[in-house]
Amino acid sequence: QVQLVESGGGSVQSGGSLKLSCSASGTTFSSLCMGWFRQAPGKEREGIAVIYNDGSGFPSRTYKNSVRGRFTISKDNTNNILHLQMSSLKPEDTAMYYCAAALRGACTIASLVAMPYQGQGTQVAVSS
Repeated sequence: QVQLVESGGGSVQSGGSLKLSCSASGTTFSSLCMGWFRQAPGKEREGIAVIYNDGSGFPSRTYKNSVRGRFTISKDNTNNILHLQMSSLKPEDTAMYYCAAALRGACTIASLVAMPYQGQGTQVAVSS
């Protein structure tokens, strides 16, 4: 069983930055497909960033268009932590952010919301 615990959320002004973290336990961290999805009030969940090993020895990353260039996803395989560095934050980034992981199956932005392992979420609020 994989356990995921997010941290790092908070309130910032537009243009500010936050770094989210997701600590994982219960499996071989380096083999996990992992990512972040979010859910804003009254809206559906949406995957925003995913990271995985594509066999080349280097991690591959995919981002939703709305966050590409502003958010960076990374994995610390030594400490079993997934990060999401968020910069140039906008009010529309306000949401609950969740960490998700899977050991097998599709590793895509679209698959994040259905991954079998998910954290409890951390709130991000961006004011204008």
